[in-house]
Amino acid sequence: MTPPILSLALPSATGRVLSIQSHTVQGYVGNKSAVFPLQLLGYDVDPINSVQFSNHTGYPTFKGQVLNGGQLWDLIEGLEENELLYYTHLLTGYIGSVSFLNTVLKVVEKLRSVNPKLTYVCDPVMGDEGKLYVPQELVSVYREKVVPVASMLTPNQFEAEQLTGLRIQSEGDGREACNILHAAGPTKVVITSISMNGELLLIGSHQKNEGQSPEQFKIAIPKIPAYFTGTGDLTTALLLGWSNKYPEHLDLAAELAVSSLQAVLRRTMNDYKSAGHDPESSSLEIRLIQSQDDIRNPKIKFKAQRYD
Repeated sequence: MTPPILSLALPSATGRVLSIQSHTVQGYVGNKSAVFPLQLLGYDVDPINSVQFSNHTGYPTFKGQVLNGGQLWDLIEGLEENELLYYTHLLTGYIGSVSFLNTVLKVVEKLRSVNPKLTYVCDPVMGDEGKLYVPQELVSVYREKVVPVASMLTPNQFEAEQLTGLRIQSEGDGREACNILHAAGPTKVVITSISMNGELLLIGSHQKNEGQSPEQFKIAIPKIPAYFTGTGDLTTALLLGWSNKYPEHLDLAAELAVSSLQAVLRRTMNDYKSAGHDPESSSLEIRLIQSQDDIRNPKIKFKAQRYD
């Protein structure tokens, strides 16, 4: 007799996550940045690696393989044939082609046929600071097909602008962008970083009931004088982890996620300085393993301010 799959027979109280993201052998981006933190928060996480690279693409060179849509579907069929497709959450990050993104949409549909309550957390990774780093045609697929099926979206400022057609130049614009996205589908939206008047803001929005105004809040985030890789992937994973633990309190989930992230970044910067490296001279690999206490039990140092 085949033994039971314990993550199905005796599921963790938190959930079972399928995470479709990139993977690097060395360093922490994509699944390498998301899986471990979610496991620390008590989740069973099954990663599918959309790419497998030696290192992230910011290095002088990289080598590796790219998974195509057909290969992704093979993995899903393998899980289905063994009745392993029950997930509470789907998490997606960087996706580089329209064909792969269309297959991800098929995956959402398939997972919801098994668990209609599946929560789909989507980080619509398209670009930053005014520049796209995916093909232009991906933007319309995200806007027209992905946003309507997502439960929670975590775009940055540029991505929120791409998805809504709205230029975000004020807090009011950020809140309106959230409203536009709610109207398209997701009940939870977190614009993870808005640069405004020399400051960084996170703006979160939770539409608890259709037709009602969403609960909205902001968190002021200090600017750290360094550039890090993998931070967006980590942020979205933490937002998934904490928002599932506090489903009615997205503001608290964001406080915990931001406080963890900032602790990780400060440790990373200080460690590079200790090694004699100028943290402003190149992109830094985050110190994830060394920061596990800050991920598991963050001290809330960044508070949300609710909008009336």
